[in-house]
This record gives sequence, structure tokens and C-alpha cells, in this order.
Amino acid sequence: MKKTTAFFIAIFFIVAGAYAQKIKLVSGDLSFLKEEKVVSIEYDYSQMGVGKFKTEQEYLDKKSEEYNKKESGRGDEWVKSWKNDRATRYQPKFEELLNKYSDKLGVEFKGGASKSKVVMIVKTTFTEPGYNIYVSRRPALINLEVIFKKEGVELANITLKGAPGSVYGGYDFDTGVRITEAYAKAGKELSKFFLKKAR
Repeated sequence: MKKTTAFFIAIFFIVAGAYAQKIKLVSGDLSFLKEEKVVSIEYDYSQMGVGKFKTEQEYLDKKSEEYNKKESGRGDEWVKSWKNDRATRYQPKFEELLNKYSDKLGVEFKGGASKSKVVMIVKTTFTEPGYNIYVSRRPALINLEVIFKKEGVELANITLKGAPGSVYGGYDFDTGVRITEAYAKAGKELSKFFLKKAR
């Protein structure tokens, strides 16, 4: 039993390592974060590819058609859930982990913060939903472009590629669970990056 558990733990870390994300400061610097108390977050999914599909709409059309053929209306409900998950699952988890690990900065990152002078635009440019069919699984992955602006002037541009999302133990059969974990991972790693670069 112990050997089996150790084996699966080892496999988990090997898989996680294979999908390690990369963060790059494309332009600007993050020293301004030391002067801010609140940073507003805006989310943008308008130019996102999904899996093998160039656009999100192509992916949604394909999946909804497949589900509707199996059961009338199921595909339409699935599309609603896909989009609703952003505000109810992905964004809250992203902000939770982002704030948890960057609290030493003394900055609160908050969606739609009206009193903030600095805006952090989080653009999801790619989503790989992944899958879990018991005998085989693949984690979700997301790519982000993060742009900081103050009064319309760009302060910094950051890219994050390959933030993985899966649940230890394999209980991530729901697509939303995997993608939520990818946003959690992205929030955690970005916070570490902010701390390092803002000092």
C-alpha cells in the first residue's frame, strides 16, 4: 500500500514538473507596486484560443453541438456554465492565491476596485481544458498576459505560459475544477514573481 501511494506521489510531481510554467517580464518594471495599496483587476478572454481551436467560439460551437446531439439543451447549458465559471470559480481563486502569497507587498489585488489608480489587466490568451477519464488524464493549462496600467499608461507587461491545473489524487473529472486549479497556480506564481521584481 505504501509503495503504491509513493508511486502515485512520484508520478504526480513528475507530471507537474513537465508542465512547469514560465513567467517573463516583457517590458517595464514592477517597482511601482511598492507605492500602491490597492490594484484593480480586469479580466479579458476576448482573444483566447482553446485546445486545438484558434478561437474560444469555435470550441464552444463544437462542444455545444456535440452535447446537444446527445441531449437537447445540454450543450446550451454547458456553454452557460463554461462562461459563468470565470466569475464564480476562476477569478475568485486567482485573487485568493494572488493575495495570499503577495501580502508582504502590502498591496490588495481586487477585481473592480473603484479607488485604485493602477489597473492589472489579466488576459487569458490560451486554455487547455485537459481531461480525466480514469485510465488517462491530462492537466488543464492556461497562458496569461498581464498588463499594468496607470491612467491609461502602460507600466509593465508580463507573460505567463503553461500554468497547470489538476487535483492531487485524480479527483478532477470536472473541467471547471482543473481550470480553477490552473488559475490558482497562476495567482500563486505571479505573486512570487511580483515580490521578487518589486523589491
